[in-house]
Amino acid sequence: MKLEDGHMRVYKRDPAHRVFVNRNLRLEKIKFFGFDLDYTLAVYKSPELEELLFKFAIDRLITIGYPEELRSFQYKPIFPLRGLWFDVLYGNLLKVDGFGNILVGMHGFRFMKPTEIGQLYPNKFLQLSLNRVYVFDTLYSLPEIYLEASLIDYFDSNPEYIRVEDSTGVRKGEVFMSYHSIFQDIREAFEWVHQSRKIKDFVWQNPKKYVVRDDRLKPFLRRIREVGKKSFLLTNSDYHYSNGIMNYLLGPNWIDYFDFAVVDAKKPKWFAEGTVFREVNKVTSTARIGIHTGPLEHGKVYSGGSCEAFKRLVKAEGRDVLYIGDHIYGDVLRSKKTRGWRTFLVVPELAQELTVWTEGKPLFDKLRNLESRLSNMYKDLDSNSKEKPMVDDIISEIRKITYNMDNEYGMLGSVFRSGARTSFFAAQVERYADLYAASCCNLFHYPLFYFFRAPMTLMPHESTVGHDAVMLENDHTEMVKRQTSVREEIRGLKTQPTFCHEEDDDENSSDSLDNKYGSSDVAAIASHSTVHPRASSP
Repeated sequence: MKLEDGHMRVYKRDPAHRVFVNRNLRLEKIKFFGFDLDYTLAVYKSPELEELLFKFAIDRLITIGYPEELRSFQYKPIFPLRGLWFDVLYGNLLKVDGFGNILVGMHGFRFMKPTEIGQLYPNKFLQLSLNRVYVFDTLYSLPEIYLEASLIDYFDSNPEYIRVEDSTGVRKGEVFMSYHSIFQDIREAFEWVHQSRKIKDFVWQNPKKYVVRDDRLKPFLRRIREVGKKSFLLTNSDYHYSNGIMNYLLGPNWIDYFDFAVVDAKKPKWFAEGTVFREVNKVTSTARIGIHTGPLEHGKVYSGGSCEAFKRLVKAEGRDVLYIGDHIYGDVLRSKKTRGWRTFLVVPELAQELTVWTEGKPLFDKLRNLESRLSNMYKDLDSNSKEKPMVDDIISEIRKITYNMDNEYGMLGSVFRSGARTSFFAAQVERYADLYAASCCNLFHYPLFYFFRAPMTLMPHESTVGHDAVMLENDHTEMVKRQTSVREEIRGLKTQPTFCHEEDDDENSSDSLDNKYGSSDVAAIASHSTVHPRASSP
């Protein structure tokens, strides 16, 4: 048994196979494993799918009157990042933290200077408002982000257009184009691409080019049923598309891998009022007439429905269900907040994030060394000190290394942070995802009775003060003595207190916050989350 500093060394799986934990979860208590399809069971190849979406959206914009020059635009995957905010008033892409403080701002492809950000956003802060901010929180959003930046850059740099004084758009003679209207046109173009079935028909006909086939998927789904647990498919995709993709992933008998299958779910509405369940005719790919009221049967596919009806028909209580999806709002946030399901967020970006994190050790070592040097510059100084230490060079070097670290991830840095500060996306992952990993198939590497245990989250006074630190005599001596007396008295008690957080896997902190502050605007409340990144399960 290997020891580190006299303690047993914690076993950790290969980082590529790991599942990361925000809240304790015992797999043996899970009775139902639910799976989304898009970007969960069917992980799409990047940048192939984004390039296709980008091209189709441009075709649509040209159809409604945008210039033919747009056909020369080429999608570049190094730029877009999930979790960005788009300010529809000023046309800026913003990377913010969990409170709405702006970490990075871009107008088109131009990085905004801190002074410019401060002029448009007092205190470099923006309140999350549905009328002002659009959150790009899905992987489908990546080409849309790039097209937003491309079009704003195109019009701002076009000599035929002049940017208006209030910075809300551009003008060409009597024609005014607001950034809001450009955003709306792009949003509608992507909606048209998805609703017209153009993109799904293209992917369905070319699955090998656009869909990743994971060899772990079949044995993982089989194991779930072998140990007596149930699995179900819950997707917004229609049966025609779902059948084609699942056929590619699991073969023509794919339905046998699931106890229940629901298509056309219309999440997140499915978790609220929903619609009615209707059985799907697998020959015609259409829903049969009439409302299905009996039990959901293995081997059949159902359309629509609601979480309440699903719970009644299959006897699935909230905490019995682990739902696995890629969409923070549609899959994870709604299923957790409204139904109490346990949640697993698929974050494909983790593959790159972990690669940079592990290979970037030299940069992290340099940064740690500089932080130590900076700390030592203030050693033995107190409120009586008059001479200020020369720290500018060290701070400048810290900023330079931090910038280099961010660039290892992409133009806008890591999806989870910017320098030392965590992002809005990271805040939502920690708040609403009990577990998260690069792939749902990472569960294949854990026994189905595994106890996912979240490590203790340390506050600064705990993480920066070692257990071997010696407390000096000070004005708080009497308080320390009193606390010592209290500890001794507690140790003498015969009754033991019950710690609910150890007995109960889930934490209800998000629910209690919602009850305290109200939940009329789920997205706005989520923006006030604070995040302290945790370690993972082994």
